[in-house]
Amino acid sequence: MNAIKIVGIVLIIAGIIALAYGHFSYTSESHDAKLGKLELSVKEKETVHIPPWAGWIGIGVGALLLVLPIPQRT
Repeated sequence: MNAIKIVGIVLIIAGIIALAYGHFSYTSESHDAKLGKLELSVKEKETVHIPPWAGWIGIGVGALLLVLPIPQRT
């Protein structure tokens, strides 16, 4: 199995995950303050929405990479 086929499989899996979940969240620390023994920090929860068309494009491109014949370099 060559690298292009592996990329195709990864794109299909990523597209399916994007369609299934539609978004992901992460927490980032944005502000830190240290005043003597007092430490303050602010954690912000960010959400990134993935549009459905991005998942469909990932699945389509991955399927094309698996189906189309790609010439081998020797």
